[in-house]
This record gives sequence, structure tokens and C-alpha cells, in this order.
Amino acid sequence: MYLFNKPSSQQINEFIVSQARLDFTYSMVGATKHEDSPSGFVVDHNRVCLGKGKAIFEIAKQSVSDWNQFRFDWIELHRLDTITETDQTVGVLAHALGLWVLNACRVVYVIEETEPVHRFAVGYGTLPEHAESGEERFQVEWHPEDDSVWYDILAFSRPNQLLSKLAYPYVRRKQKQFAVDSKQAMKDAIAKAQK
Repeated sequence: MYLFNKPSSQQINEFIVSQARLDFTYSMVGATKHEDSPSGFVVDHNRVCLGKGKAIFEIAKQSVSDWNQFRFDWIELHRLDTITETDQTVGVLAHALGLWVLNACRVVYVIEETEPVHRFAVGYGTLPEHAESGEERFQVEWHPEDDSVWYDILAFSRPNQLLSKLAYPYVRRKQKQFAVDSKQAMKDAIAKAQK
């Protein structure tokens, strides 16, 4: 949804509730869970090392669960529920080119595993009023063999609305900027928690 003025919290909540009843905009729901690359979509995969040790991994897990990967200046994440869980619908409000873009996504899965590496992941998929169609996974991993902790973003997408098709080169730049800013937001969350 494209807007000239920033929507109020009430408008955003109403938007989230209305989108929560609708189906995903793509058929390969859960594909990022298994790192499948569906045809007809652009795939983005970004990683950054957050540090070493179980304590960093635990902070990173909580950060993903709290959606800290969205805490930067041109994005706001809105959610009605406080617990990150499957079927939770969230609103993502972005500000770009003088417009406010309100998107809706639903959590497809939450994973917590200890084999073969310690992994915590949240994957969400797009709903009809999202500018793009696709899925994105936010994951943290702890590799005991070298003690490293990683933040990993995997996404596949394609334009879902006319304006995103017309402005696709700009949309791709913003998607790449999101990955850079999201990695930095996670690094900042780790640094803040360690103070």
C-alpha cells in the first residue's frame, strides 16, 4: 500500500488485521526453510559474523525474536502480537522517495535446532498488499567447531504491484540497502547487549 502521509498506529493495526485473513502471494510457502530457490524470483543471500560464543548466539536469538533486524531509520516494523510465532502477521512501513509504503507479511515458520549447528530462524511471506511477492528468512547460527555466530538473511522476491514493477531498479537498490542495514542493526543489537 502506497501512501503520501505516514499512517497512524490505528491505521497500521487495521491494515494488519485485514491482511491477516488473506492468502500468501506465492505458492512455495516455506521454501526458505530448506534454502530452495524457486524459479521466476530473484534470490538474495547475505551473511555477517556477529562474534563468537554461546552468549552471543543467545543475544542474537533474542534479537531476531524481538525483530531488532528492522531497527534502522527508514523502516518500522509493526506487530499486534508480542510473541514471534507462526501465523503472526506484521506490518512493515518503509519511507522512500517521499512515499510511505506499508507492506504485510505473515510468519511462515520459527525454527530452533541444535544439529548440525545451533540455529534459530524466523521466515515470513508476503501478503496481497505487499509491494513484492516472496519470502524472507532471518536466521542466526552458532557453529561450535569454530565458536562463530552468524546472522543470515535469505530472500526470494519479485514485484507484486505495478509501482514496484515500474520502479524495479530502485526497489532492488532498497532491497540491497535493507540487507546492509539489517546486518548492521544486528551488530548494533549485539554491541548494545554487551554493554
